[in-house]
Amino acid sequence: VKPVTPRCVVPKAVPVGKTASLHCHENEGYPKSTYSWYRNSEPLSPDTKTNAKFQNSSYSLNPTTGTLVFHAVHKGDTGRYSCIATNDAGFAKCEEQEMEV
Repeated sequence: VKPVTPRCVVPKAVPVGKTASLHCHENEGYPKSTYSWYRNSEPLSPDTKTNAKFQNSSYSLNPTTGTLVFHAVHKGDTGRYSCIATNDAGFAKCEEQEMEV
């Protein structure tokens, strides 16, 4: 069963240095969906250690739960965030939401 449009929760504004949690979830897809996050239409790598572009980012992304957590946000984390839920039957994307730091 193809995933339905996931529900995305993105904080509108976060002070520099604070923690920010972004959530993405849908529960109709079967098998269970995995989640990927995008900032300004660019995919965020789930593994920040191996991807040089994200090495100074301080976030962790859990593709199973759809949770994206910034441990200490900085100005560079400002942007439009969206999430895609994917399974064997297809994918669905939530609307982009702005997060300001």
